Amino acid sequence: MDEQQVKCSFCGRKKNEVDVMIAGVTGHICNHCISQAQTIVKEEASDKSTTDLKGQIELLKPKEIKAHLDEFIIGQEDAKKVLSVAVYNHYKRLLQEPQEGEEVEIEKSNILLVGETGTGKTLLARTIAKILHVPFCIADATVFTEAGYVGEDVESIVSRLLQASNYNVESAERGIVFIDEIDKISRKGDNPSITRDIKEGTQQALLKLLEDSIINVAPEGGRKHPDAKMVQVNTKNILFICGGAFDGITRKIANRLQTQAIGYKSIDKEELDEENMLQYIAPQDVKSFGLIPELIGRLPVLTHLNPLKEDALRRILTEPKNSIIKQYVKLFEIDGVKLSFDKGVFDFIVEKALEYKLGARGLRSICEAIMLDAMYDLPSEEKKEHKITLAFAKNKFNKSKLGKLKVA
Repeated sequence: MDEQQVKCSFCGRKKNEVDVMIAGVTGHICNHCISQAQTIVKEEASDKSTTDLKGQIELLKPKEIKAHLDEFIIGQEDAKKVLSVAVYNHYKRLLQEPQEGEEVEIEKSNILLVGETGTGKTLLARTIAKILHVPFCIADATVFTEAGYVGEDVESIVSRLLQASNYNVESAERGIVFIDEIDKISRKGDNPSITRDIKEGTQQALLKLLEDSIINVAPEGGRKHPDAKMVQVNTKNILFICGGAFDGITRKIANRLQTQAIGYKSIDKEELDEENMLQYIAPQDVKSFGLIPELIGRLPVLTHLNPLKEDALRRILTEPKNSIIKQYVKLFEIDGVKLSFDKGVFDFIVEKALEYKLGARGLRSICEAIMLDAMYDLPSEEKKEHKITLAFAKNKFNKSKLGKLKVA
């Protein structure tokens, strides 16, 4: 066939009228039609994902959610129970078909987790999102400021969630956001000062995010521009989980319990567990720490994480599905090396984690210090088995940078 007579089977354009003409078995297609087809396919896929969204959220009962959490997180029974109920109620509310004439509207309940560093706040939030198959992102409250100050805009949190949902707005609007270090934006005192506190301003900026508001987000992660077409994301159905160590809040809890107001049942001093005062935490303690009442009101579900003791750390090291030790065994297995440990090694790692006061997060750092040389040497050797003895672990840790640090 004469090249001048070759036409696109879809639009009829001749070959000399287009940039590219692709030949098929029985016809041709030009670059214009390919581009248009790509746009149609993208729109159809987007519509389909929106329609099937309810099927994507795997809503489990509270007991089932907790059972899944138990596989990855050791201890923290109270926190897991509270989270399971809160998350179940949140997504049950979203998946409920609106009834005509229904007057009762169930409001969402954002969550505040209080616990020492390394007790599992981030892991709880991440695991919940993984179980439910919803978009998830983590934000650090310390980098955010109110408008007009140097720092990130709080609205960038929604941008991260949109990115995590592959820019599917409907999916992002049902996602989970974990805001860490929320205690670091506490104002300096409980009493509002005449001069506005910058940290209080940051809390104020978070208020509209936590409730029902429309946030304009730059598409595909681009920067905001006056002429740019913005994507609108409604935060009404986004579940916010905030976490913080709230270092020193136990003193405020103790003071409240000792000077409890008349009309409230006081806790018997003999029944008090002084090693874990966080279990008695109440909203007024968070307020006296420096969070503004409006923010506390938007985080109605308050729970605590217990400090990790020796037994819990020992179990965290080896028992969960994704435990640190199982990860190292898998890493060496890929290189054809069977890795094993003396039992005393685990006790040594736990002992150092307690000494450095790093919680479960410290277990990884200590393991890395012990395992570095083995991970460096063994892939180049033909060794098929390797055992980490207590003597080996002590020697490698003491020579590492971490081992040379003095613990205060």
